[in-house]
Formats: sequence, structure tokens, C-alpha cells
Amino acid sequence: MSHTSAVSSQPASGRPDQPILTVSGLEIRIRTGQGSFAVVSDMALSVAPGETVCIVGESGCGKSMTALSLLRLLPEAASVTGGKIEIDGVDLLALDQRTVEDYRGEKIAMIFQEPLTALNPVLTIGEQIAEAVRQHRKLGRRAAFDRAVEALRLVQMPDPQRRARQYPHELSGGMRQRAMIALALVCEPRILVADEPTTALDVTIQAQILGLISDLQKRLGTALVMITHDLGVVAEIADRVVVMYAGRRIEEASANDLFDNPMHPYTLGLLGAIPRSHAGAKVGSRLVDITGTVPPLWDLPKGCAFAPRCPKAVSRCHQERPEFEEKQPGHFAACWEVTHANG
Repeated sequence: MSHTSAVSSQPASGRPDQPILTVSGLEIRIRTGQGSFAVVSDMALSVAPGETVCIVGESGCGKSMTALSLLRLLPEAASVTGGKIEIDGVDLLALDQRTVEDYRGEKIAMIFQEPLTALNPVLTIGEQIAEAVRQHRKLGRRAAFDRAVEALRLVQMPDPQRRARQYPHELSGGMRQRAMIALALVCEPRILVADEPTTALDVTIQAQILGLISDLQKRLGTALVMITHDLGVVAEIADRVVVMYAGRRIEEASANDLFDNPMHPYTLGLLGAIPRSHAGAKVGSRLVDITGTVPPLWDLPKGCAFAPRCPKAVSRCHQERPEFEEKQPGHFAACWEVTHANG
């Protein structure tokens, strides 16, 4: 497979579908009193209908900023300073604010990490979902509220009629997260962005929420971009994985390839830090941690940003930043120490 750019012409999972979401050359900068610095550089992404792409990495690697940029919801100090975010070929960054608001909910929607801060505390759950319905569908109050109740039923909210009349603080964490998913999916968006949607939930509720998202995705053909640091979640749901470090992509592959043949030393480190529960794992085998910390984005080292922490680093790694390139068909990495499959 030959690629002329870092954005795949089709998903690594082999689907022939045209991507519904294409991100290319994305740069996001944050302004401070001392100047500005990039928090995301040269980000690229393509997601096909029904496909799940997970973006993984440690805190501060640029995952959430990337997610927020997809809906043009960046904080005030941050802005996109380069690249394109295209939905069905239309560049979201070129649209006026009103058109962007039409796109949110209709074409693309987001499940936030903490629903208690994302939901409006002074409106009932039903009112908030109904408001989204009325913005995108020509329905009256009663019909919109009925649609909200139906959305809550769809996400398996117990007693949806009663829950629709309750406020966010009256619901448990798992119920609030279901309400957030109902709000995100009520207008059947073509793309769902989920930022650590199960972090604060216990394992049982987490499994239910992930199963729910997956079921709805299959039913509606929704493309899913999942932001997570949990590689257990990635193994469960991802078709393709993008690994980020210090604001850049450092590896991308199908989920199977990434777990079976990780190429970048950072990805190897992330995988080494997962508790092993599979049949081949040795009882009592030690977890491997990655020494050091992510460098501050305003003061990155000259070469590869991971070099100061990398056990395989050679002098070149400290001097030159490696290109993000295809090492094997459909498997990309940015590392001088990984050779091409044919090289």
C-alpha cells in the first residue's frame, strides 16, 4: 500500500468506505503572557462510517485538545493555527459560528469526560436533550420531550420518564454518563467524539457504557473517535489506534497490529505498563514503567521528544526529529530505530 501523505486514503482496518472525518496538518497553539507554543503539531486522522479510532497517550500529550478542536470547542487561550478538519469534505474551520453550531449534534457530537460539569445544572435532563432536538429537528416542545425520553430509553436509562424530569445532581455517575450519551446521540450524529467517557466509573458500569456505545454505533453506523489512556478499553473497542506523545503522533496502526507488533519504544512502554491477565502471562510478572516525565510542550528537546526517556535512543535521536512514516503496510511510526519492512 502506498501513501503519499500521512492521512490514509482508507482505514487500516481495510474498509473501502470513504472517510467521513479527515484531519490533516492540524496545529493547535496556546497563547500565554510569555508568548505561544504548540500543544498539537501536524495531527492527521481519518475515520470511516462505523469505524472506531482510539487516540492514546499520557496526560498532556494533546489528546483532549485534538478532540475539542474537532467540534471547535477549544478554550479561549487555544486556537487552531494550521491544517484542516473536514466532515464529508467540508472544512469545519472555514465555517461561520452559526453553521458550526448546526453541525454540532447533527453531524458531530461529543461525550465529555465529566458529565456533571458538561450538563446544565439548572435544567432537567429531559429539557436539555429536548433542547438539542428542537435545535436540529422541527418538533414542538412535547414531541421533543418525548424524543428525549426515547433517547434515554435507548441508552438503557432505568425509568426514563422519571429520570427525564430530574436534574443532573439527582443522578448517579453512571446515569449521568448515560444521559450525556443520550444527549450526544439524540440527533443521530455521523461522528461521535468521546473523551475518556468511562474514567470516573466503576468497572461494571464502564463495561456497560462501552457496550452501549458499541451497540449504538453498529445500529447507526456512527464513526467513533475515542480519547483514552486505558489500553484495556482500546483492546476492547478499537479498529485503529493513534498513539500521541508531546503533541505529535508517534505511531498509528490497526489495533491488532499495534498490540501484536508495537514499533515505537513509547508504545512498548505503554503496553508494558498494563497488568497482564491473559493466559500467556506469567503469574507475578512485574509491570514495566516508563522512567521520567513528558517534557513541557513549551520546551521540547531538539530531536525526538521521547529520546530523554527512551532506552533505545542513539545520538541521532537527540539531534533530529524522526519523520512519521509508513514502516509496514498500514503501520506508521516516528522512530529512527524502527526499520522499514522492506528496508
